[in-house]
Amino acid sequence: MTEHWITVVGLGEDGMERLAPAARAAIGAAEVLIGGERHLALVPEGGRERLTWRTPLKDTMADIAARRGRRVVVLASGDPMWFGVGATLAKHFAPEEMTILPVPGAFSLAAARLAWSLPDVATITLHGRKLEHLNAHLAPNRRILILSENGDTPGQVARLLAGRGYGDSLLQVLEHLGGPQERRVTGIARSWPHPRSADLNTIAVSCVAAPDAMVLPDAPGLADDLFEHDGQLTKREVRAATVAALMPLPGQVLWDVGAGCGSIGIEWMRASRHGRAIAIERDEARAQVILRNAADLGVPMLRLVEGAAPAALEGLPAPDTIFIGGGIGGDGVAERCWAALKPGGRLVANVVTVEGEAVLARLQRDWGGSLTRIAVSRAEKVGGLLGWRPLMPVTQYATVKR
Repeated sequence: MTEHWITVVGLGEDGMERLAPAARAAIGAAEVLIGGERHLALVPEGGRERLTWRTPLKDTMADIAARRGRRVVVLASGDPMWFGVGATLAKHFAPEEMTILPVPGAFSLAAARLAWSLPDVATITLHGRKLEHLNAHLAPNRRILILSENGDTPGQVARLLAGRGYGDSLLQVLEHLGGPQERRVTGIARSWPHPRSADLNTIAVSCVAAPDAMVLPDAPGLADDLFEHDGQLTKREVRAATVAALMPLPGQVLWDVGAGCGSIGIEWMRASRHGRAIAIERDEARAQVILRNAADLGVPMLRLVEGAAPAALEGLPAPDTIFIGGGIGGDGVAERCWAALKPGGRLVANVVTVEGEAVLARLQRDWGGSLTRIAVSRAEKVGGLLGWRPLMPVTQYATVKR
């Protein structure tokens, strides 16, 4: 392995002007320069090879690998490791092969302009992501910094905020941060007055929630009526207990088998940081409901696989955690899930039928773990009074693959 043959240089809107000597020296000595057209235009020609990013980005990773051993400089925006290309490079090349030289990125510059404490601010990107990703971060009095996709993003964010009961929120759009064209425009979401912004912009949102705003807590157990469903819904109390049993952890992969309306996978993604959930559902109508629920509740990146287990499980990424909410009695479903589960992974299954309980009893005998009966009653009106109406009891099986 050739050490430190790739240098990733963060550039701001001021270009080469304020780069540290080490970054200037790396660019001056480069045999290959790689970056977007905007960044490459900031660097004098110098007669070296120049490559622009290709789509998909992984094709450029192959171009870089083919030049291993040469002095390669990758030009990036601001801090390359904060929603930047540095994170992508780190998936393809060892740390020992790279030197990363950041400059203050958009979030740092925006926080400095606004005097916002970055640890107290939600920081997200909508560059290459669906707008609904923002839904997961809306909360009363929350501050959010957003990297925009382009100049249309501020108007789209304003409309989304107004539609979800956050129309009184203050938006500040900071264009070309750190450069000679830097500009700030402000307005209220419900009456956003500005035309299209510059493509290079960062949005600062100060959330103000109306009394009827959709408020989504970070803890599992969203209200049942927040989900679109046809009756195939794990009820709130059982859902909270189920997500707790699944133990959401950063970066893990969940299989939600027999996903119904997707409630478990959605809540698991909201609770895990950067976790990935794959919902497996055979009913076509329910599959479309899952996608709508995922977008509405802020996790549009949830992956949907239409089909019946176990056949639909073939070729999926190996799971760290599995929830079986439907089809536990299907031929080989539990066994196929168990075989795919990573060592140390958790498997949780819920049933409401006697036949399903028989399957769980067998699994508990063979694989260990625990069986729990969850019985919930809700107070409902009985004439002019209140009485307890029980929900169907749920038997839950939870185990760890040792």
